[in-house]
Amino acid sequence: MTYLVLARKWRPRSFDTLIGQDHVVRALTHALSTQRLHHAWLFTGTRGVGKTTLSRILAKSLNCETGITAQACGVCRACTEIDAGRFVDYVELDAASNRGVEEMTQLLEQAVYAPSSGRFKVYMIDEVHMLTGHAFNAMLKTLEEPPPHVKFILATTDPQKIPVTVLSRCLQFNLKQMTGDAIVGHLQEILAQEAIQFETPALRLLAQAASGSMRDALSLTDQAIAYSAGNLSAEAIQGMLGTIDQRHLAALLRALAASDATQVLKVADELANRGLSYSGALADLAVLLSRVAMQQRVPGLTPADDPLADDIAALAGLLHADHVQLFYSIAVHSRQELALAPDEYAGFVMACLRMLSLVPAGAVVPPAPAPAPPSTGPDAPAQPDTSAEPVADDAGPAPAAGAAAASPAPVPASLGQSAPPSVAPVLASTVATAADAATEPSADNDIPAWEPLPEPPGAESGGSAPPPADSSYDVPPDAPPDATPDTGAADDEIYDDGRFEPAYMDEDAGYVPMDEFETLADYAPESVPMVFADKPKKARSPRLRDMSAGGWPALAATLPVTGLAAELARQSEWLGAQGDTVRLRVAVRTLAESPGKARLRTVLSEHFGTVVQLDVEYGATGDDTAHAVEQARRAQRQKDAEHAVEQDAFVRTLISEFGAMVVPGSISAAPEHRASQ
Repeated sequence: MTYLVLARKWRPRSFDTLIGQDHVVRALTHALSTQRLHHAWLFTGTRGVGKTTLSRILAKSLNCETGITAQACGVCRACTEIDAGRFVDYVELDAASNRGVEEMTQLLEQAVYAPSSGRFKVYMIDEVHMLTGHAFNAMLKTLEEPPPHVKFILATTDPQKIPVTVLSRCLQFNLKQMTGDAIVGHLQEILAQEAIQFETPALRLLAQAASGSMRDALSLTDQAIAYSAGNLSAEAIQGMLGTIDQRHLAALLRALAASDATQVLKVADELANRGLSYSGALADLAVLLSRVAMQQRVPGLTPADDPLADDIAALAGLLHADHVQLFYSIAVHSRQELALAPDEYAGFVMACLRMLSLVPAGAVVPPAPAPAPPSTGPDAPAQPDTSAEPVADDAGPAPAAGAAAASPAPVPASLGQSAPPSVAPVLASTVATAADAATEPSADNDIPAWEPLPEPPGAESGGSAPPPADSSYDVPPDAPPDATPDTGAADDEIYDDGRFEPAYMDEDAGYVPMDEFETLADYAPESVPMVFADKPKKARSPRLRDMSAGGWPALAATLPVTGLAAELARQSEWLGAQGDTVRLRVAVRTLAESPGKARLRTVLSEHFGTVVQLDVEYGATGDDTAHAVEQARRAQRQKDAEHAVEQDAFVRTLISEFGAMVVPGSISAAPEHRASQ
C-alpha cells in the first residue's frame, strides 16, 4: 500500500479535531447552526495553519446529506468524496497557475449552473492574491451577488495584495500560528497512535523549527522518523536540524560569567568542529539570554520538564541582570555584523570577546535585598535607620537632657530650595539667630552648605564687624556679609520672590525704613540691570488706507505667495481701497477668475493686520504693475549692459584694430542679484 504522509493522513476531518483555530471554528459553527451563511469567506494566515483544511470541512458542512450542520457526518457520499478530493461540486482552484482573466471568466460561466449532486457549488480559490487585476475585476460582480447555490472560499498568505473591493465582499478570518505547546501536544497524540518512540525535548525542537506551522511540523516529523529509524531522540533531532546543543551555549555563558576567555574559545572551536552555523548560534544564544532574563524577573517561570531548567536557574543566579541585557544586545547586533566579518568564526569569536571586554573582571552578582522585617502592629511607628547618620569626629558626647536644646534649629527644606542663592544665607542666619542662646559654636567642618563661611580669626573680636563709617545706612549687627547691599555691583542678580519676608522687622534689631535706602534712581543708567530695559516693541502693521498705486508693485513683488496667487499679484494694478475692500485690475481674464484670489486675500489680510475683501476686475493695465516694473527694470539693465560694452576700451580696440563687431543680441544683462554684488 502506498505510504501516506502524516500531514495528509492526520488532516482534521471536522471542526472538533482542528487545532489552534478556536476563534474561527466558533464563528463558523454558530453561523452553520443558525443558518446565517455568507456567500464568500476569506481565510488568511501563514502556510500550514489550516486554510485548505478549514475549507474542506466547511464544504462538507454545507453539502452533508444530513443537512446544513456544524457536525458533518463524515460517512455520507458528499463527505467521503470531499475528503477524497473527487466531489464534483467542490472545486479547488490554484490562483498561482490560473491567474488570468480567461480562467476566471471560465469559472464564472460554470458557476451559473445548478450543482450536480450537492446542495451548493463551493469554489475554493487558493493563493487568491496571485490573481491579476483584470481577474479580480472580472469576479467582482459575481462575488458581490452570486447565485444562491454558489459559495466562494478564498485563501491567501498575503491579504495586503488583495484589492479592498474584494475584501469588502468577504467575511475575513485570520488564522493564527500554532503555539509550540499545541504542536507538541498534537505530535504526541499522532506518534502515540503511530507507535513511534519519542522524547518530549525532541518534539520541542521540531515545534521550534516549524515556526507555527502544523504542516511543517508533521513534515519534519516524517523526516525525523526516517533519520532516527523510528526513535525520535533530542540528539537525533539536533543532528537532523543542524541545531546547536543548548548545553554548549550554557557552558559559553558560564565562561562569560567567569571571564574565562580560554573556555569561550573552546566552545567556539567545538561549534566549528560540529559544522554548526554561527548565525544560528548567536540567535539561540539570544533566546537563551532572554529566558535567563525572564527567570531572573519571574523565578520559577521555566517549566520543570524543560531540559534546560536547571541551567537557566543556575545562570539566573550567576549572571548580573545588567550583564544579561548587555550580552543579549551584543548577540542580536552581532548577527547583522557576521556578513561583514572575514568569516563566521571570526565574527562569532569577536562577539564573545566583546562581551568579555565590556564586563569588568571579577564582577559578582550583588546580593538580593533582604525583605523588610514585618511591623509589630498596624500602628507601630517606623524605626529610624541610625546607621547611616553621619557623626562628627570632633563632636563630644552631649548630655542626654540637653540634646534637644543643643541641636540648632534646621532650616526648612522648602525655604532652602525655593529661595534664590542671594536670599538663602539671610534666611539661614535668621533661623540660626533664634537658637543662639542654646547652641555652641561648631567646628568649621560642621558648617552646613547653606550657612555663610566664618570670617577670619582677626575679625572675630566680638561679633560681626561694624559697617564702614561712611556708609549711609545701618546694617544689623548679626547680618552676614552677603546681606550688605553693594552700591557698585551692577551685575548682581535681582530676585522677586513673593514668599520672601524681610528678616529684620524689629526697630530694636536695626530695621531701617525703605526711604533711607538708595534707590535705582541714584544709580547711573549703565548700572541698572538689563532686566529693567525696555523690550523692543512689535512693529505695527501698515495701514490699508496708506497704500497707493505707486507702492503696490513693490508690495506685490514681495508678498509670500506662489502659483496663481503670485501671478495675480504681479500682473495686477492698484485701483484703490474702499473700507476693507481692495480693488485690483488685471489684464488676463483667467487670473481675474482664478482660485488664487482666496490665497491673495489671506496674505493681504495678514499683511495689513485686518480682514480685507478682494475685488478683481478685468481690464487693461498700465505701468503700475509689478510685472511692468520688472520688465522696465530689466530693459534698463539690458540697455546699460549694451552701453557698457560699447564704451569698453578693450572692445573698442578690437573694433578699431581688428575690424571686430558686436553680434546683435549677444549681450545680456547679468541677473539683478549678481549685478548688485
